[in-house]
Amino acid sequence: MTTPTTVLVPPERVERWVGNVGVRHGELVLLVEDGALVGSAADGSTFTARLPFGRAYDGSPDAGTFAAAVRDAVPGEWGLLLVRKGGFAVAAMRGTSTAASKVGQRHVQGRTKAGGQSQQRFARRRDNQARQAYEAAADHAARVLEEIARDGGPVVVGGDRPAVEEVLADARLRRLTVHEPWLDVPDPRRGVLGDAALRAASALVRVVNA
Repeated sequence: MTTPTTVLVPPERVERWVGNVGVRHGELVLLVEDGALVGSAADGSTFTARLPFGRAYDGSPDAGTFAAAVRDAVPGEWGLLLVRKGGFAVAAMRGTSTAASKVGQRHVQGRTKAGGQSQQRFARRRDNQARQAYEAAADHAARVLEEIARDGGPVVVGGDRPAVEEVLADARLRRLTVHEPWLDVPDPRRGVLGDAALRAASALVRVVNA
């Protein structure tokens, strides 16, 4: 067995994805177990597909019904927050449409090879720049996600974990409920935000190939 991997499969690709597993790995048996669609192939390969936003699946053990459930699992209102050092992107979503968003960048210096007091001054300056960038990201996130945060609604996050945690520590955002997946993203831009929204609304599939 290989090391398990996790892939994100959008609802429109679920049926084809499941079909391809059968083509590559042999006859496929589908079951519903523990709120997930579970597939076992003839060669011993398996997958466990879960709905987004922590929803449990209790439908029929077939790919088409599961794909429809993935679409239905997306909340009416939810948030998306991406933060990397010096950049952020935040969106209030209505289903799969963007209701409001903000993307911004702030300069944060890279590391230096200088030593002694120069290195210490550089590190303090860099930390200050990072803190200001996180504060700016929190300000915009609090504005864009105001209603979602007030109701303790769902949010999907990604980027640099320490940066995201710093922003979510803001008192205005602490009620947000963070859901998988954690999104690995490059520096947040408008296009990155759109792609992240699609990935957040996808099925989370854990794959173990024989």
